[in-house]
Amino acid sequence: MKHRRRRQRLMAEINVVPYIDVMLVLLIIFMITAPLITQGVKIDLPQAPSEVISPSQQEPVIVTVNADGEVYIDFGDSPKDPVDEDTLVTRVAGLLKYRPDIEILVKGDRTVDYGRVVTVMALLQGAGVDSVGLITEPPER
Repeated sequence: MKHRRRRQRLMAEINVVPYIDVMLVLLIIFMITAPLITQGVKIDLPQAPSEVISPSQQEPVIVTVNADGEVYIDFGDSPKDPVDEDTLVTRVAGLLKYRPDIEILVKGDRTVDYGRVVTVMALLQGAGVDSVGLITEPPER
C-alpha cells in the first residue's frame, strides 16, 4: 500500500484585522479634528423667507458683520480676526483677480445697524463684486 501524501490547501482568505485597526485609528483622528475645521464668527442671523442658493463648484466667500459692526472675511490667513475696510477691499479685489466667478455672500447680525451692512456691500461693489448674496435663517414656524 502506498501512502499518498495529502497536500494541504492554501488559505485564500484575507486577514482583515489590520484593516480594522487602521479604520479605527482614522475614525478617532477624524472625530478629533472635525470640530476644529469649522470656523466662523458667532452672529444672530435675521429670519426671512428665502430660497436655497444653488451649489456652485467653488466654496463662496462669506463676509460677516457681527453685532458690534466688526467685519470678518473667511478668506485669508486669519478668518477669526476682524478686518478694516481697506483690508476687506484689498482681499476681495485680489481674490476676484484670480477667481472672477467666485460667489460673495454677506452675513449680517440681526441687531447690527442696517447702514453698516449697506456700507460693507458698497465696499464689496467698489472692490469689483458684481452681485452679492445675503445669508438669512428661515423663519420659525
